[in-house]
Amino acid sequence: MSQRRRRSLALLTSGVLALPLLTGCGAGDDEGGPAAAGQDIATTKRDKVADGGVLRWAVDALPDTLNAFQADADATTNRIAGAVLPHLFVLDAKGRPVANPDYLEKAEVIEREPKQVVLYKLNQQAVWSDGREIGAPDFVAQWRALNGKDSAYWTARNAGYERIEKIEKGKTDLEVRVTFGKPYADWRSLFSPLYPKQVTGTPDAFNEGARGALKVTAGPFGLGAIDKKTGTAALTRNPRWWGQPAKLDTLVLTAVPRAERPAALAAGKLDLAEIDRSGADRIALARRDAAAEGAAEKGAPGRGGPASAVGTGAGGAPAHGPGAALTPAQATLSWATAYGTDEEKAAQEKESRTKHAESVKRYADEQKALRGFTVRKSLEPAYTQLAMNGASGPLADERVRRAVARALDRQALADLVLKPLGLPAKPVGSHVALAGQQAYADNSGALGGQDAKAAQALLADAGWRRGGRLSEPAGAKAGPESAPQDDGKTPAGPGTGNDGLYIVGQDDGANGDHPGTADGEAAAAGSAAGDERDRVSPVLAPAPFGAQQQASLLAQAARVRPVDDAKRSAARDGDAADPAKGSPAPAPAKPVIRTSGNMLAKDGKALTLRFVLPAGPGSESLRTVGERISRTLRKLGVNTETTKVADDSFFKDHIASGQYDLALYSWPATAFPATDARPIFAKPEPAADGSLLVEQNYTRVGTDHIDQLFDQAVGELDEAQSRELVRKADARIWAAAGSIPLFQRPELVAVKPGLVNVGAFGLGAPRYQDIGWKKAPTAKDRKK
Repeated sequence: MSQRRRRSLALLTSGVLALPLLTGCGAGDDEGGPAAAGQDIATTKRDKVADGGVLRWAVDALPDTLNAFQADADATTNRIAGAVLPHLFVLDAKGRPVANPDYLEKAEVIEREPKQVVLYKLNQQAVWSDGREIGAPDFVAQWRALNGKDSAYWTARNAGYERIEKIEKGKTDLEVRVTFGKPYADWRSLFSPLYPKQVTGTPDAFNEGARGALKVTAGPFGLGAIDKKTGTAALTRNPRWWGQPAKLDTLVLTAVPRAERPAALAAGKLDLAEIDRSGADRIALARRDAAAEGAAEKGAPGRGGPASAVGTGAGGAPAHGPGAALTPAQATLSWATAYGTDEEKAAQEKESRTKHAESVKRYADEQKALRGFTVRKSLEPAYTQLAMNGASGPLADERVRRAVARALDRQALADLVLKPLGLPAKPVGSHVALAGQQAYADNSGALGGQDAKAAQALLADAGWRRGGRLSEPAGAKAGPESAPQDDGKTPAGPGTGNDGLYIVGQDDGANGDHPGTADGEAAAAGSAAGDERDRVSPVLAPAPFGAQQQASLLAQAARVRPVDDAKRSAARDGDAADPAKGSPAPAPAKPVIRTSGNMLAKDGKALTLRFVLPAGPGSESLRTVGERISRTLRKLGVNTETTKVADDSFFKDHIASGQYDLALYSWPATAFPATDARPIFAKPEPAADGSLLVEQNYTRVGTDHIDQLFDQAVGELDEAQSRELVRKADARIWAAAGSIPLFQRPELVAVKPGLVNVGAFGLGAPRYQDIGWKKAPTAKDRKK
């Protein structure tokens, strides 16, 4: 099995959406420009941070392995590794790798010919927790474990290590010389994290020994107890740490699902948690209510004086939370039922009212506790993209992919997600880097900007026409934005994303034929309807009963056979039919000719694309973006069948398996695009069993030229030239139109008062030893 194949399968198993950032690749000039958003971490000097204390930090789950090089490593694996293991290079605030002085005095390429040689000069104080110096034996053991030559090691990634020819000690024990058999531009990505030779020295130790424990570490923290029952992993201050000591005594990573984090923060179970939009909204409402309450107590003008209700809407009802949706009429009916003459119904209603009251009180108590929290904001080191499956169907035609891409208003989509959060809303212009990183350049011009006329011309050139005759059966799914489907695994009910919702602005017409509109009038009606839809807020909302009833009545009307106008007139005049004359022979039935109306068709089929979206909580913004895209494509004449699927099957059963036409998902940024972007955009290759080897290229769109540019970039030791080759590859990726970057993902982190040097890190890496609780101000500080 090839190195690339092994790496691809491993990342597929671990779930590419949760891929960690890697570290590495040069520092220097202003290439890449400023980061789209800076860090928001309450930066505080160490002398203002108290010594000691405990921090409870939310994670999605406890890790299945502590070995970051195994297939099932996850974000928690990498968070632990970042705190307890050496990282020779770390990411700065612009996502650029810089040498870590805690471990390195210097690292540089000292020879280029005849072979590349990198010399590492290690910090003379750097030792493992067992007292042994960090040195060449650890480098050698990790290289042998990860170079792919010994299949007994279960490795997820080998990139770069397979290019090393030998590793040896330098002039002193603190020097390590690494000689490469093939030039490697991304050499800074290697040995971060660096495991002790006890972990990498044998297959058994590598495969099993480091899954649940790390007996030897070398970071500001060491690994304490991992408790599966409480869902916690404790990191404790390392007494052998030679650098600036960790401010915290203990850092407790606590597994809490994102939907439950606001309640856990309010209950005091967490001090720090990444949250979604709904959690951020709750904290914002809590802070707003606190401010209003303070103003009311002071009798501020315009606030209604001291007696003003806080956090309430009309009539004193809660302005938000479980009781906000209860109307006065519903409340009256509930009271009447609870105290009515039907004892059984009264008992049930009283129990329901009690539970509701408890829910309202619990929410109110949580909101009061959340008032002190701050939401720190930045942009994640990852971008959301529209992926188009080019393996088969209409999107196998590059002209159709380019048409879809050029129909999109990427700026409007970025605004839709980021502006309400107060974050910079600028579309991402690169597949291989983010603004701030040296390899970044906006290459979207290789595809072209939004241009509806150009998109229409591309579709026409590909043979798609409006009003085309359809040969599909009448029941075929060719309707615009068909009713959302599910894969049988999607949970139903409130909060699941699959609770009988429809999208505000959705058109219920089939194949572009609007009720009461002839085919010749469909274009104008469709355009007007499209304009109206764009004025509607693109949010999910319950389907109104009236719309359901209308659809039902229209369906019934369609089944009624039309009556001839002359016969209808005769019947109204009282002319009864003469039974003796018998019934005339029925005229031959005329074949029903179906057309695509205002939508596009070709070879008897409407242009319909399967749009797959995740259904779970936390994916609301993706679904909103997906619906906006569907409406845009509808105006272009393209139908979309939206399918909402359970989160656990979204990637595995749809994206990786190719069961989609359009999908929204995110890729992480990387400091090493020549290495890490290569498998994401590699041209698919036929496998020996006849299947298609796609590596991580789930759009199935690639070219030989793109592959060649990446291969040249990874072997080019002139860093500026290597980055230029990567940018050229990115321009080709834009032109191929398999993946359309939209926007950087928002990063929202709830932080308890007094917690500093932590929050929304953006493109940078945490400095764990600086995180802590701010000292209480002294009398001298207060005078200032």
